[in-house]
Amino acid sequence: MTRVATIPLQRTMASAISSAQEKLAITQKQLSTGKKATDFASLGTEAVRNLSAHTLLEQQKAQSNVSKRVGTTMSLYQGHIEGVQTANTALRQQILTAIGTGQSSGLQQAMESAFAQMRSSLNATEGGVPLFGGSQTDGAPFSVSTLADAATVPADQAFHDDNVLATARVADGLDVQYGVNASSFGSGLYDAYRAMAQIGPIGDKLTDAQVTALQGVVTKMDSGLKQLGAVNADNGRKQSQVEDLTKRGEERSLLLQQVIEDNEDADLGQVAIDLSQQKTVLEASYSVFSQLSSLSLVKYL
Repeated sequence: MTRVATIPLQRTMASAISSAQEKLAITQKQLSTGKKATDFASLGTEAVRNLSAHTLLEQQKAQSNVSKRVGTTMSLYQGHIEGVQTANTALRQQILTAIGTGQSSGLQQAMESAFAQMRSSLNATEGGVPLFGGSQTDGAPFSVSTLADAATVPADQAFHDDNVLATARVADGLDVQYGVNASSFGSGLYDAYRAMAQIGPIGDKLTDAQVTALQGVVTKMDSGLKQLGAVNADNGRKQSQVEDLTKRGEERSLLLQQVIEDNEDADLGQVAIDLSQQKTVLEASYSVFSQLSSLSLVKYL
């Protein structure tokens, strides 16, 4: 009778052991993955919310990547523009000094050097694509090779860019138009260089005609530098806007990530406690089941 009586108990214990083993397996899975569940369905009522958070997070990451690329491009704009600005500001001062003293040693070389630097910046590339070409990507946006060539090439033949500017989606519903074209910041200074080239070679001392011509050059340089400064300021404003939007996007990403983690990530401290308790329960179940299995009437006969 004892053997017969123990059969229902054994079945109950076997069921309890199976349940304990299943719980232990789930807890071990949580410990190894760091997640509460293996799929969204297992999250229950939070599944829809987390799916939405994941979608928004991926969208925000994509927009953040775009913002960073745009920010990098605008930093390149700034670097080239300010390089041209610095070189031409120094050249302007050198011309004024020559006008004041009549001594112009090295001025011709300085003008040619500054022109070469401007040409290099106007034709700068990013990934093999002209930075300042607008939508014209097949050739260099500025084609005049030397200062001497500028004497006979008007601006409408020197520049080959267009007014098509790039647009980037940097936030939900917000597109930022950015871009700087070669002619937008270089045409004014090019007029000054044309005037320089038309003076002819400058020696160590200026003639009266050259002094008068250089005074006109300075006036054109002032206009060109003003144009360049306005373009740089506009680029700077857009940089600040993109940087601000990038920062906001990163903050939003952190918030969305926190929502996801709160619903999906397991509390590893509690998991460790649960794991210890479940192991204890399972070991006790094994012990009881073993004792029940060993019961027999033979001991009482």
